[in-house]
Amino acid sequence: MNNSLSNTARLIGAGLRTLLVLTVICGVLYPLAVTGIAQALFNDKANGSEVKDKSGQVVGSSLIGQTYNLPKQNPDDPEEAAEPDLKWFQPRPSNGLGGNSVNTRYSLILSGATNRSADNGAVGGRCTEGAEEGTLCAQVIAAKEAVIADNSTAGHQVEPEDVPADAVTSSGSGLDPDISPAYARLQVHRVAEQNNLDVERVEKLVADHTTGRTLGFMGEPRVNVLELNTALKALTKS
Repeated sequence: MNNSLSNTARLIGAGLRTLLVLTVICGVLYPLAVTGIAQALFNDKANGSEVKDKSGQVVGSSLIGQTYNLPKQNPDDPEEAAEPDLKWFQPRPSNGLGGNSVNTRYSLILSGATNRSADNGAVGGRCTEGAEEGTLCAQVIAAKEAVIADNSTAGHQVEPEDVPADAVTSSGSGLDPDISPAYARLQVHRVAEQNNLDVERVEKLVADHTTGRTLGFMGEPRVNVLELNTALKALTKS
């Protein structure tokens, strides 16, 4: 009986010592080491890939997309659709984007895709104006018409074939921070007109903020909308 109690006490003691050692190693030393290495070698990424404006103020993360909309007439009306603020470059369409932190409004809503198939609402295998309301095709057609109307100026007419796919479709997460260079260039004339800037200066701004393929062969060239708009804001104030 005494041996049994002694063995039990020894096992409990060993278990508690093991728990204490593993808690110190895994719960204290390992997190401290990983955090220290991350802060020393990857400070920017470890802190959320923050984007800062010219004054050094954090305006958001380069990893999360933001919307650039005008304030609602009635913020409490869920039926009122937000209108895009045409002074800014617009991101991909998405219901998952939060507010625009360049204007001190940042509020993450949700992340997610539509889960609709690519031919949802298609007529004869194509998206046409006859697509049923509420389908993906109907949304794409409406988005395309809006892109053409918003980005056509007195001296520049956007044609339907000029509209790239990312201008009318959301990403899988709904929080994609990047757009294609084609979509950024499509918006240049409108942004230049709205901000009283030369088209050439805005084109250069887009070119300066275009990132090539990762390692030269992975992914596609892209433009980070938050970084581009932050630079645009600095340009309009210079």
